[in-house]
Amino acid sequence: MELLKEIKDKEFPNDESILKFREASRAILFDENNLIPLLFVAKYNYHKLPGGGIDDGEDKVEALIREVKEEVGSEIEIIGEVGQIIEFRSKFNLKQISYCYLGKVISKGTPNYTEEELEQGFKILWLSLSDAVSKIENDKPENYEGSFIQKRDLEFLQKVEQTINA
Repeated sequence: MELLKEIKDKEFPNDESILKFREASRAILFDENNLIPLLFVAKYNYHKLPGGGIDDGEDKVEALIREVKEEVGSEIEIIGEVGQIIEFRSKFNLKQISYCYLGKVISKGTPNYTEEELEQGFKILWLSLSDAVSKIENDKPENYEGSFIQKRDLEFLQKVEQTINA
């Protein structure tokens, strides 16, 4: 999968073995009306693509299907790759690789948010691709993690927008 960008607030340490490592899968998904789901994180004032961490024993696509079912309540079909982004969040001593896919929403249902997601005020918005780009561009995240998520997800959305407009 193509590496689109590295996002970091400091240089990676020379010894990466001291870092926590996390892999995650995310998706830009289109429904029958060409709308994509974005999650609004009300507590910290930013939007994000659906997806999350890959559990032990899961591959990237299995993790994505599970995460989208939990966060959006939708069954999906993966139709392509968008790319990957590596983040180094020095405050958390974390190196995260996010793999982003392109997909279609096959059916819609009800999300099943975790307690933490409920506390953060997760809410689904269905937006056109250009509106999703605009939402994330104009976000003003109120926490450290949100500032990384904004940069990462904006890069993924702009890559899909460029591909569609090419």
